[in-house]
Amino acid sequence: MMFSQASCFWEERLRNQKTKDKIVTMSKVCPEMEEQRVCVAVVEPISADVSFASNHFPSYKLGPDDQIVDEPEEDEKAPSVKDVVDKETGDLSDQHKRLSVRDLACKFDKNLAAAVKLVDEAKLNEVTSLDGHVMLKKLRDALESMRSRMDGRNREAVEKVISMVEALAVKLTQNEGELIQEKFEVKKLASFLKQASEDAKKLVNQEKSFACAEIESARALVMKLGGAFEEQELCSKASRSQGPNVEMLVEEVQEARRIRRMHQPTKVMGMQHELHDIKSQIQEKSAYSVKLQREIAIIKRAEGSKSCPYVLDGAQSLGSCLRIRASSDSASDISTCSIQWYRAASESSRREAISGANGSVYAPEPFDVSRVIQADILSNGQKFTVTTDGPINTASGLQSRVESLLRKSNSEFTVIISQMNGQDHASRSHVFTVGKTRIKLSRGWITKARDIYSTSMQLCGVRGNANVPAKALFWQPRKGLTFLLTFESEQERNAAIVLSRKYAYDCNVTLVGPDD
Repeated sequence: MMFSQASCFWEERLRNQKTKDKIVTMSKVCPEMEEQRVCVAVVEPISADVSFASNHFPSYKLGPDDQIVDEPEEDEKAPSVKDVVDKETGDLSDQHKRLSVRDLACKFDKNLAAAVKLVDEAKLNEVTSLDGHVMLKKLRDALESMRSRMDGRNREAVEKVISMVEALAVKLTQNEGELIQEKFEVKKLASFLKQASEDAKKLVNQEKSFACAEIESARALVMKLGGAFEEQELCSKASRSQGPNVEMLVEEVQEARRIRRMHQPTKVMGMQHELHDIKSQIQEKSAYSVKLQREIAIIKRAEGSKSCPYVLDGAQSLGSCLRIRASSDSASDISTCSIQWYRAASESSRREAISGANGSVYAPEPFDVSRVIQADILSNGQKFTVTTDGPINTASGLQSRVESLLRKSNSEFTVIISQMNGQDHASRSHVFTVGKTRIKLSRGWITKARDIYSTSMQLCGVRGNANVPAKALFWQPRKGLTFLLTFESEQERNAAIVLSRKYAYDCNVTLVGPDD
């Protein structure tokens, strides 16, 4: 309506301008018309009284003296979209406690539809706003073209109208910004209502499934109780029909229980006393047997020491050396005798030869712990046997050392190569690395040997001649290559043997000595 009024106004102005040009032309022809021309050409300036108080695009109409005046504002003013959204949100927050789940879901659906409708209206407003910008642009272009053809007071009036159009464009832009903000809030509310509607539907379905499950459970319970009542009724009828027989059976059971209570405790107590006496006798006989075995062993050892010209020296524990020496002057030199070392579970049990242990000195290894070590000495056609007083004991601190090394992926030991392939070998210190899948001997970047655990690998304590037997270790990585390694201490040597055998066993390989 505003643009129709403005077009009427400018059409009237164009007619006045044409009249003015016609009068000027006539005045040039007829000088008598000068006074009339002056009266007609005088036009009152256009009023620039424009109000921007409202939030919507202002409407105008032509008043007296060709002035633009505001249309009377309507008394009833519709609330904004933001007010409607705030009101609906408040109503929901006030009523959510007393609404059922189904009612809440319906309310969310209605609000979602309203939000969608508001979005559609916002799209229509965008189209209307775009049309308004286009019309303002056309109007401004028309005014610019008119201003170029006018001069004087009319030109100033046109410039005032152009400024009014520009103000209207600015106001329209501001309204568009507010409309975009309201549209964003409406979209946000629509997404929130949509999600809430879906959650409400899920909650309704869940509550419905729970209710159905409870109904089915109650129905099954009722059926079960009905069956139990029927069964109880049938049992009561049967018991009434067999009343005398049941009473007789109850009396017989009670009599049997009374007899059992009278006789069974006495029998059980007698059996317990008898078992206690038998256990006591077995313990006494076992202790007496152990005592006799100890006395027999002491007597045999005394008789053997009297008849055997050789004795066994050294601590009988892991980390020490057992050495054979002559105990009488009549004994032959030990270096000229033939010697073989054995290990056995006890003195009287079957023993097994230790391959390669043919010298007068033998250093026990971890495999000898809890076993008895014996040595047969063949001198001048006579055979003599020396035995340790008891099983070989483990070394103190070895278990904790092995446990600390097991926490590592690889354990490194400093060694010296004493022999290589049976030949004496003078070398610097090397690193003997025991891993979970292989063993490596290296010095810096140079690797002497590196092999995985296999059946061809051998590893044990030294059994031949060595400078320090308790610190020496025999290692055969593969056939055709052997090493005799000397460790820094007896504990390091024994820990390396225990670790390598443990890792090899995990790989289904048993590490033993030569010919074991």
